[in-house]
Amino acid sequence: MTTLRQRLARREYAITVELQPPKGSDVKRFISKGVESKGYAHAANVTDQQGSVMRMSSLAGCALLLRSGIEPILQVTCRDRNRIALQSDLLGAHALGIENILALTGDHTALGDHPQARPVFDLDAPLLLSAASCLERGTDLAGGDLQGAPTFFKGAACNLDPQDPELELFKMEKKISAGAQFFQSQAVFDAGRARSFLKRAGRLGVPILLGVVFLKSAGMARRLESIARGTRVPESMLRRLETAADVRRESLAIASETVRDLADLVQGLHFMAFGWEELIPEALQGAGLAPTARAESDEEVTSGD
Repeated sequence: MTTLRQRLARREYAITVELQPPKGSDVKRFISKGVESKGYAHAANVTDQQGSVMRMSSLAGCALLLRSGIEPILQVTCRDRNRIALQSDLLGAHALGIENILALTGDHTALGDHPQARPVFDLDAPLLLSAASCLERGTDLAGGDLQGAPTFFKGAACNLDPQDPELELFKMEKKISAGAQFFQSQAVFDAGRARSFLKRAGRLGVPILLGVVFLKSAGMARRLESIARGTRVPESMLRRLETAADVRRESLAIASETVRDLADLVQGLHFMAFGWEELIPEALQGAGLAPTARAESDEEVTSGD
């Protein structure tokens, strides 16, 4: 089976989906969604206490997906663990067969369900990428030698509709210098501004996957603006959601339009469906992309080995 690393290296289009592990020990629904994603996605991110809300660990979720034949992307946030624990988790991920990681600084604990929790932020996303690169060279951040060096496919987040494009380009360059090999973007809602930025970001030479969200309401859109730094939703889109007879279909239409407008400037799509994963194949079809491409491609690769 073609891995995400191999696909992006060949400049082939890639589809990823974000999955939340359960807030509890029942993993049946989580695994079911992962198995369903094999029909349209090449890999699945497992969130790491997204929004500072306590859930099962991303590492455990990735191990469960891998066991079910799904290529996982381990999201690692710096909020909850110091550099000792972060390096330990990265080594553990490699030992379990997890290659893909997405380095994130993380939301502040004040935004989540345990606001009294103390945030750590010993490292930030670029420093975490540097730590992973350091481990790959066979040493830890303290200079100690490792008994075997791991290998990772390192990703980072970016904002394709930034208020300050120059600053965002600087941040992306900093992450690339620290070891980032691909980007998954925050949700994009203004295709015109994102197109302008993507034309400039293309010179960075690193694959970018466009972030796509299904907005369940105008209220959800406003919450995203307040929680996700730099996310902006146009007023025209808010009005569409507020006046829609069927918000679900309107959300699907908005997502399809965004993908269709920007698909030619990115190397893939990253869906954050928040429970509406079943809409992803329709969004791909609406944008003129075949959701069955993965299965066909993988069958060809397998038969040729």
